[in-house]
Amino acid sequence: MSDDGAVDLAASARIARFGKLPERIRYEDMTEVREVSPNGGIGASYNPEGSWQYFSCLALDLGL
Repeated sequence: MSDDGAVDLAASARIARFGKLPERIRYEDMTEVREVSPNGGIGASYNPEGSWQYFSCLALDLGL
């Protein structure tokens, strides 16, 4: 048996077992462009002094 026949046989067995790969998705289809609101949206800015309100600390929760 030639190498080409073995490769074709292996490829057909693989396709029969696993099927076909899905079609590629273009980059343009994966991205979305949105307009930014004039005020930047609520919570759009980063406030380092107020960031502790949004994260919990296990040591603080346990009173350590």
